[in-house]
Amino acid sequence: MDAVVMGALSSLMVKLGKVLVGEYNLQKGVKGEIMFLQPELESMQGALQEIANVPPDQVDNQDKIWASEVRELSYDIEDSIDTFMVRCNDDNGEPSDGPHDMKAFIYRTIDLLTSYRIRRKIATDIRGIKRRLIEVRERRQTYKIDGAAVAKPATVDSRLWAHYTKVTELVGIDDTRDELIKFLGEDDDEVPMKEGKIASIVGFGGLGKTALANAVYAKIKAQFDCCGFVSVSQNPDMKKLFKALLSDLTGNDIKEEYGLDDKWLIDELRGFLEEKRYFIIIDDIWDISVWKTIRFAMPDNKCGYRIITTTRVLDVAEQVGGVYQMKPLCPDNSKILLYSRIFGSADKYSNAKCPDEQLVEVSDKILKKCAGVPLAILTIASLLASKGKNKLDWFEVCNSIGVGLENSFDVENMRKILSFSYYDLPSYLRKCLLYLSVFPEDDEIDKDRLIRMWIAEDLIGYEKQGKSLFEVGETYFNELINKSMIQPVYDDYEVVISCHIHDMILDLIRYLSSEQNFVSILYGIDVDRPSPSKKVIRRLCLHNSKEDHVTSETTMSMQQVRSAVVFPAAINLMPELRSFNVLRVLDLQSCYLAEAYSLKYLGSLFHLRYLGLMNTRINHLPEEIGNLKLLQTLDISMNPILWLPTSIVQLRHLTCLILPGNHTNLTSRIGRLTALEELSLLEVKDSGSTGIIEELGNLTRLRVLTMSWTTEMNDSLEKSMVECLNKLRKIQRLGIFTADVECNLVGWVLPPHISKLELCYWFSTLPDWINPSLGHLRLLQIHVRKLWQEDLEILGRLPGLCYLYLWVDHENLGITRRFTVGACSFPSLVECKFWEFGGSTEFRQGAMPRLKDLTFSVLVQDATDLGLGNLQSLQTLGVSLISGGASQEEVEQVKAAVRHAMEVHPSHPALDMY
Repeated sequence: MDAVVMGALSSLMVKLGKVLVGEYNLQKGVKGEIMFLQPELESMQGALQEIANVPPDQVDNQDKIWASEVRELSYDIEDSIDTFMVRCNDDNGEPSDGPHDMKAFIYRTIDLLTSYRIRRKIATDIRGIKRRLIEVRERRQTYKIDGAAVAKPATVDSRLWAHYTKVTELVGIDDTRDELIKFLGEDDDEVPMKEGKIASIVGFGGLGKTALANAVYAKIKAQFDCCGFVSVSQNPDMKKLFKALLSDLTGNDIKEEYGLDDKWLIDELRGFLEEKRYFIIIDDIWDISVWKTIRFAMPDNKCGYRIITTTRVLDVAEQVGGVYQMKPLCPDNSKILLYSRIFGSADKYSNAKCPDEQLVEVSDKILKKCAGVPLAILTIASLLASKGKNKLDWFEVCNSIGVGLENSFDVENMRKILSFSYYDLPSYLRKCLLYLSVFPEDDEIDKDRLIRMWIAEDLIGYEKQGKSLFEVGETYFNELINKSMIQPVYDDYEVVISCHIHDMILDLIRYLSSEQNFVSILYGIDVDRPSPSKKVIRRLCLHNSKEDHVTSETTMSMQQVRSAVVFPAAINLMPELRSFNVLRVLDLQSCYLAEAYSLKYLGSLFHLRYLGLMNTRINHLPEEIGNLKLLQTLDISMNPILWLPTSIVQLRHLTCLILPGNHTNLTSRIGRLTALEELSLLEVKDSGSTGIIEELGNLTRLRVLTMSWTTEMNDSLEKSMVECLNKLRKIQRLGIFTADVECNLVGWVLPPHISKLELCYWFSTLPDWINPSLGHLRLLQIHVRKLWQEDLEILGRLPGLCYLYLWVDHENLGITRRFTVGACSFPSLVECKFWEFGGSTEFRQGAMPRLKDLTFSVLVQDATDLGLGNLQSLQTLGVSLISGGASQEEVEQVKAAVRHAMEVHPSHPALDMY
């Protein structure tokens, strides 16, 4: 059973404790009512955990109904408690000029009356909740719901097809099989190498890992003294597994005997294999500890053994060794597999041509969604085969992929295979993965945006091990990549910035989200709204718009919606903001709000934690935004906003503020936002620049800061800047962009964990705070007027530096120097740009061993013995030739020498010379 049945219980228990111990001045009797709720909810939480641990197909229907009731009740209780806490913490008063001021008296009177109404409301809510809780408890007792699994008929492992499918039926397997055999060193008739070799096939469910391993097994097993093939599964019986492996290898049945244990079996296996050339496949490993135990049974002899493992978990593959990333089918093989399963044999359709011209367009769209995953193609093929050659029916199937395929045996089988990975996730990751169902298919999902939504929804419960909630969220995101549930997207610096989710995984999580009433989505085809038994919408996602949906959608209650994520095509369906009572996440990114939607009632969303208004074309924010006391993220980038309301300083829980970066005027009291961890696109102007810099020094929790200024630098401003930066000890990524000014920041001590440093203004020389002690520095961009050889050597000793962009002013100053990049320098550098050096640079043997991309300028008269052939990993070279009065013949000679160096280079790097 899915862990989402837990609803909001985990976070709710914490909040109930806060209400009891906090200074909330509860009405008489209410504290006792809450104390009654706590043990009841704890008991229900324990029962739900038992249900969550039962396989979903073995949970009794009564258990499912009861779990659903408790889940929905937990959401309602948390909404009531949140509302109470928000209203009690909301200071409606205004500062007065004196204790007898009539205005202050009026505000105090209003506060007392408001406070009384709030406490009376929570008292009424708690009593109502108590009644509902008792009803749920009694219903559980009446129907004897105990979370126990009901006996079910034996189920067949839906992955068995991969073991017993004929190799001749597997489309496109031959090339991949031969590639893996070559990887194992078994691709020729020569005497096999005596060293052992391990290959670990990794990829998400349905890619054909087991089928590939089976194909390799069938091809080369005759070359070995003995062979074995065993499947591990998620919760293996190690004794049973070792018996199966020993039986496979020896060809004898291993009878159960008294005293036969894991150690005996391991010793038997080692003894049998010690002098043999063996080939073993360990299929479907989920946990590295299981692999380590199995590895004990396989001796590391010198007989040329081969081991293949398959896994969905990247960490497991990396620790096993010999990672082989499973690739999807190419477009032609995808077509052959689809058409052969629908229309006939693979031989008949080996040319990958659709036999029916009217189905070409729709089949191409279907295959694009399947993205070369054999399991997905086979599943869809089974659906299409039942539709005949009706083009409209095929389009209907196409449109349902990633939205919610029709139920059939094959679709259920596919979901079951994919769900093995889902149910292997810890409970905290399952909720985070399900939240991705709000995004459309083929969407590139920004990592930071997603993590901040998770935080706003309390899907990341608490900080741990000194990490902020955002940093914990990054570990969650990376875990989903590691488990092959999402596919990472990298920026130019090999940093993961976003992700994709395969349409088949998206179909699975949308199916699960619908089952658990986690997300309700308007697809543009139909509305996946809650059934009458679900009653309420908790998370609303609007993808597309159709006129016939407008009335039905707007009549649905928004009072209990926690997240509203709207995409541009559906903005006309978005209900008014005043219809939301407990909204935590409001994401309207790239929706055109100037005409289609109003932020008039934004200030009434007291529960709001995330507000995404990027590229919405708004030109102002309402002053009432100051009412959003719980707001954590505010993204107003790419908007023509010139002034921010002064009330923004009231957002004391704000951790992320992303500004438009287009001359936006920011209040000088920004230092009050002491919870900020990210402040991006800040612009410092002439007026009040020193005050803004001083205020920044109060933001001691900042991890990310990007800023620019359009003011002249002076001693006072530089001093303020150094004092400010020395207070920001948690900074990890810093970018300062300004005009053509010089500022040396003398006295700055860099934070120890700085990883990205972009300083786009002039330093007179390389500052002394750039030194090899910066072990975490990964990217450095800096402008230095004068550079010396010893400066380059210091940079070369930065141990983790991967990207270096270094501008000097030698050409402008008329300085000509020859630099040398010595052996073992820049050990981690991947990309390097040297600009305006005004001389030349020589690369010695052993320098920059990992460098792939180099751009540098060179003086033609000094362009001899550059040593480009010593850069063994080089893939791309850009050379800017500075003529310096050289003749055209000399220029051409240098060009020819550089071209020759690239032609004889082992990697033949791409060359751009100008």
